[in-house]
Amino acid sequence: MRKYDPDVLLTHVPTDGSTIGNQRLREALGWKETRYTRVRDDLVEQGALEKGRGRGGTVRRHTAKKSRVATTARASTSHPAASRRQASVQVTAHAAATAPLRARAASANGSTSKGKNGNAMFEQVFKNIDDVLHKDAGCTSELDYTEQSSWLLFLKYLDALERDKATEAELEGKRYTFILEKPYRWESWAAPKDADGVIDHNAAMTGDDLRDFVNLKLCPYLQGFKQRASGPNTIQYKIGEIFSEIKNKIQSGYNLRDVVERIDELRFGTQSEKHELSHLYEAKIKNMGNAGRNGGEYYTPRPLIRAIIQVTKPKIGQRIYDGAVGSAGFLCEAYDYLNSQAGLTTSDLKTLQERTFFGKEKKSLAYVIAIMNMILHGIEAPNIVHTNTLAENLSDIQDKDRFDVALANPPFGGKERPEVQQNFPIRTGETAFLFLQHFIKILKAGGRGGVVIKNTFLSNTDNASVSLRKLLLESCNLHTVLDCPGGTFQGAGVKTVVLFFEKGAPTRKVWFYQLDPGRSMGKTTPLNDADLAEFIELQKTRADSPKSWSVDAKSIDQSTFDLSVKNPNSGGEVTHRSTQAIIEEIVALDAESAEVLGKIRGLL
Repeated sequence: MRKYDPDVLLTHVPTDGSTIGNQRLREALGWKETRYTRVRDDLVEQGALEKGRGRGGTVRRHTAKKSRVATTARASTSHPAASRRQASVQVTAHAAATAPLRARAASANGSTSKGKNGNAMFEQVFKNIDDVLHKDAGCTSELDYTEQSSWLLFLKYLDALERDKATEAELEGKRYTFILEKPYRWESWAAPKDADGVIDHNAAMTGDDLRDFVNLKLCPYLQGFKQRASGPNTIQYKIGEIFSEIKNKIQSGYNLRDVVERIDELRFGTQSEKHELSHLYEAKIKNMGNAGRNGGEYYTPRPLIRAIIQVTKPKIGQRIYDGAVGSAGFLCEAYDYLNSQAGLTTSDLKTLQERTFFGKEKKSLAYVIAIMNMILHGIEAPNIVHTNTLAENLSDIQDKDRFDVALANPPFGGKERPEVQQNFPIRTGETAFLFLQHFIKILKAGGRGGVVIKNTFLSNTDNASVSLRKLLLESCNLHTVLDCPGGTFQGAGVKTVVLFFEKGAPTRKVWFYQLDPGRSMGKTTPLNDADLAEFIELQKTRADSPKSWSVDAKSIDQSTFDLSVKNPNSGGEVTHRSTQAIIEEIVALDAESAEVLGKIRGLL
């Protein structure tokens, strides 16, 4: 037996007292049956695990004084006050009795969290879910896989949140009012359990019964929360908003049953479990973004986001905004940045939860993903609004609507209708240019922006581009421009820059940094944090270097306001890709997609 085998196995057993099947646990560990059985039986003999029933057998963590807890629960109906006192004593006694086991499990979690088995179980669950969805006729792409697992994951999370709140209320001698009525709770329709915590397949719906319940009863019920909620910032409203847009696409009720049971294996009990899930969910978002040429629409490279945040330096108490929120990568990373600061008070944590992060998203799928991503990062009720940001007239923005920090990667290449363009003083069909006007307007005086935009914005000669550059330079201090290399956004087909600016004073000097990782960027060689380390360090003083230089605002052509990236240390202007080269890449990508589809058809 390997030295840490018992600890590794324990980290994969749920901590909430529920069971897990032997076969699934063994598959998650990647062990042979003889090794698994030997380690499991040793843990049972030591009293760390106990066996349960179920198909193929199950195990769960050993629970002490189960009968006394059950007796207390029954007594509470007739003597609630006395039972609460008794329960409090018994909870304390139980905590003391199981402390060594919990300490051992915590130690195991710490020792393996960075190893290959640290998140092996969650990773295997996500893989199994995708395998099931791949076989279903209603799900045809990575986008469908993420969408369908997202709404189920949301309901599983909601169930865990409600149960936690109910437990807290019970310990305080209060009664918790559930958001969902009993027939629509996860424990009722998705995963009814028997006395041993195993899914009761006699009570659980499957096949057409399950599919029809979800499509005809559950989804309409959840959609109704949008009308019944007290306000748009409540979790009830977000439930209604999500299920007004997202539909069940899983056509086979048997596949749906399989996916539901896989989702039920996921746990939200501890911060470490949420942290593991958030990383795996981010990986799904990245895969979804790379599934087509619209990669940047859903996924901005996290190293780039972290660099933008380190330059803009948001602070506790400031309001941070992304009007093109996508998968909420900017807001999630900003939360991690602020939440990791030392000395945070209870008031600070409440501020981070409720009054710091705000976003808007037009597309239904991205909206759901943003909500789920923020929840997994630790924000219980994200302030994300499902709306078209550009439909808001700039003249209607008031002081109360403004923010301290704007972080965004707005969609580029899109075209907006004339009625939307009328909301902006500089009218253009280019979506990203409208968003930049929006961000400038919605920042407070002294507010800071970090916005990704395609590099042609710096030099385009059309009236809208010239006017927008003039507006940016005259109303904001555009102090930094980060020139990103081609391939930063997988499949996007364009080069980008990041504009860093502060609203309220005109630009005096612009510091440029030309990012050069020293390699071609691609799926196997993506941008990483080390690539941006020099930029972050030099930006603090805006020092000159072979990759960086400054341009005095007085030297900028006042007729064109051209901001082209011209590195004086390299001897000339950066060569941008030609239109022909971009078209050729698009043709090549289409041919590659056709080849893959041909292989798939050959397998059918």
